Amino acid sequence: MTKAFVSGCSGPTLTHDEISFFREEDPWGLILFARNIETRDQVRALTSSFREAVGRSDAPVLIDQEGGRVQRLKPPHWPRYPAPKLYGDLFEEDAEAGVRSAWLGGRLIAADLHEVGITIDCLPCLDIRFPETVDAIGDRAFSSDPETVAKLGKAMADGALAGGVLPVIKHIPGHGRAQVDSHLELPRVDAAYSSLESVDFRPFKALSNVSLGMTAHIVYADIDAETAGTQSSKVIQDVIRGEIGFDGCLMSDDISMKALGGSFEERSGKIVEAGCDIVLHCNGDMTEMRAVANVVPELAGDALRRCDRALSEYRPPDPDFSRQDAWAEFRSLTGWQGA
Repeated sequence: MTKAFVSGCSGPTLTHDEISFFREEDPWGLILFARNIETRDQVRALTSSFREAVGRSDAPVLIDQEGGRVQRLKPPHWPRYPAPKLYGDLFEEDAEAGVRSAWLGGRLIAADLHEVGITIDCLPCLDIRFPETVDAIGDRAFSSDPETVAKLGKAMADGALAGGVLPVIKHIPGHGRAQVDSHLELPRVDAAYSSLESVDFRPFKALSNVSLGMTAHIVYADIDAETAGTQSSKVIQDVIRGEIGFDGCLMSDDISMKALGGSFEERSGKIVEAGCDIVLHCNGDMTEMRAVANVVPELAGDALRRCDRALSEYRPPDPDFSRQDAWAEFRSLTGWQGA
């Protein structure tokens, strides 16, 4: 039975130990990073070998391909994409052009992913940009305006879906107020609940029907002063499921980030207990992968329902889509010359 976690792997091909591990433990999905990427043919072979190991032709393969600093598929084999802030800047000048360019960005990225067997892209980033926003988010945020973020996030998500790739809204319920990098330490946000509700939550509410979401490793002091959102039942049940109304498949942010303390068994157990559907472990360390697999349950109940519903939304891309025409329009709208 499939287990409630997504795993990384160590390199561009699966090792014998990784194949055995995936066959035995059957993680819901695989996530790829730059260390796993060389060429189109290599990535295509890697995604196929994972699916062969778990015995599921529809097993999800995930990646973070946002554009800007967060882009795992890179030149010379793939084009460069702008950071999402470009769409927000354009939106301020011409709302229609901003929305269209965000859709095209999502659609073009999806075309790159689809052809190598990647089916889930961890975008759009719906975090609000504040003056104090840590650089780890920075220009990954579309805008400082919640309505703009919601409109551009929806456009980018719709573009990805049109290209045969499922989007993931992140970092729910909002990472923008963090002033330290959660890769390195645990951020604490002291804003009042009313402020979070009126600003940070709004894009997530607007896109609460998206079928996949990712949590934030942040302490929201006015919600749960003791526990990171990823491991807090108050944040997940009361805010994400309740206030925001998100009933999609909820995955943790990467648990190998230093924001979370304790052993990997403890980290994983707290995440599942709090109500997260999927534990995300990214660094490809086999010892840590085994620790996660030893704790997470088999997918069942609401978690299984939400995961299955997410995968049911996959649609093959339009065969008449012209990448050349889309790039021409994208460049014309944005002035982007990075491809």
